[in-house]
Amino acid sequence: MWRSVLCRSQNAFRNLAFTRISTKKTHAPSLTSLPRFSSSGNASARNLRFFSASPTEENPFSSVAAELTHEEPNASVSGFSESFDFDVNGTSTEAEIATMEASDEGSVTEVGEARAEEVTQFDEEKFESLLSLLRSEEESLEFGLKALDVDLNLDLVVRVFESPGISGENLIRFLKWATKKEEITVTTSLVESLLVAISVEGRRLNAYALWDLVKEIGENESTTSVLNLEILNELIALFGKLGKSKAAFDVFSKTEEFGFTPNAKTYYVTLEALCKRSFMEWACVVCEKMLKSGVLPEGDQIGNIITWFCKEGKAEEAYSVYELAKAKETLPPPRSVAPLISALCKNDGTVAFAQEMLGDLSEEARRHGIKPFSDVVHSLCRVKNVKEAKALLLDMISRGPSPGNAVFNLIVHACSRSGDLDEAKEVLKLMESRGLKPDVYTYTVIISGYAKGGLMNEAQKMLAEAKKKHKKLTPVTYHTLIRGYCKIEEYDEALKLLNEMDSFGVRANADEYSKMIQSFCLKALDWEKAEMLFEEMKQKGLHLNAITQGLIRAVKEMQSEGNVTEDVSLLAAA
Repeated sequence: MWRSVLCRSQNAFRNLAFTRISTKKTHAPSLTSLPRFSSSGNASARNLRFFSASPTEENPFSSVAAELTHEEPNASVSGFSESFDFDVNGTSTEAEIATMEASDEGSVTEVGEARAEEVTQFDEEKFESLLSLLRSEEESLEFGLKALDVDLNLDLVVRVFESPGISGENLIRFLKWATKKEEITVTTSLVESLLVAISVEGRRLNAYALWDLVKEIGENESTTSVLNLEILNELIALFGKLGKSKAAFDVFSKTEEFGFTPNAKTYYVTLEALCKRSFMEWACVVCEKMLKSGVLPEGDQIGNIITWFCKEGKAEEAYSVYELAKAKETLPPPRSVAPLISALCKNDGTVAFAQEMLGDLSEEARRHGIKPFSDVVHSLCRVKNVKEAKALLLDMISRGPSPGNAVFNLIVHACSRSGDLDEAKEVLKLMESRGLKPDVYTYTVIISGYAKGGLMNEAQKMLAEAKKKHKKLTPVTYHTLIRGYCKIEEYDEALKLLNEMDSFGVRANADEYSKMIQSFCLKALDWEKAEMLFEEMKQKGLHLNAITQGLIRAVKEMQSEGNVTEDVSLLAAA
């Protein structure tokens, strides 16, 4: 009997707890409700046990059960009912409701926690529905968000942005929808999270949408503080990664307008985006601002900037960057200095800068820097500054890098072109003294110099020396000598050289024969030797063009007519 009554009372407690938990999860125990319950006619001394102010008091349900156990057998059910006062529907009166709210331990509290867990579970289910919607490709996203009727708060928005699997496009749409509520404002962390998500995706349209959002934030005075320079730098880098150089330049142009001063990273990522797509006009504008500000990246980054400008033919801008780095005592790595020297050597007006840069090379870079030194020597010879070229050659011999045949040949060629053949021979001797063997090209250059000056005896001496050092010569060597002899009209010597070409592994081509035949016809008027050379060409399987063949016939006919006229004159005189 008593056990059934107790079960009915516990069920009543649970129903009342569910009714109260929707508005308040737990209530701290309080004695302020005592007067209210004291005024109830149904209250008894046993009811007051539910309002113990001490947290160490025993469970009220246990107390009730204990008392019921020790009651006299003749205790009436109405007495117990009078104490708890349940109606026929199992609902307690106002006194019992207040009593159960005042308890901080026992079954009532456990029931409240269970109900709170149900409410939390309901919120989590709605949050999962929100994530499912955002992860879908639903076009009417805003309508779906409105239909979910989510209680928006900043913590919820942050959780959404931290959740994986949501596209950058949907994150932007969700943020714009959320910020229409007065309770939600854009924060720096939200923009940074959005930037990371879109950078990982790498979609151009989303990057442009993010840039539009950033512009709206930056152009609004009340939200300018949301942005920072790092966000703009990463956005520039993102556009550079996507190959959108114009957008990257637009972000850079807005940096100062948004109240930020570009730093070294700003300049670097902007120049990287522009140079890699060959937008050099804008890159030069950015470079000029960087130089004026005096802000430079360090290490490999400044080396990369110099290399980019050199590849695009902007050696002067690259040299300006180098000069500023040198003034700040932050020289770029050697791998970027060599391309800069080579780029400066291409322009006659910047050869002096390239020569000056050679002095900045470290000992290690100098030992492995034959390419930049050779480029400078070649450029000095090109601008006919042979004196400086030879001085640089001597410096290379004393300090390194050790010059090879190519460097010596450049100076020999320059001396020969300038007519200073004695200087060319001295360089040749210096070359031999270092254990280098002059190649055929070296001898040919000096022979060419002598032949141009009509000094064929000296040219023959150089040819003889070349024959001693090399078993096989080149057609250019013989062609140079033959042209020299033809120039001074010593055709027999030229013919000898033509005949001896085979002995040194050189086979005369049709062009060589054609020029010799033209010389014999037009200058020597010796059609017989010209015809002999023509027959020799036939034997070797070489073809002579029709114009030159006609020239041989014309000279032959002209001389025949001349001989007939001369005979007639002699007969008439006799």
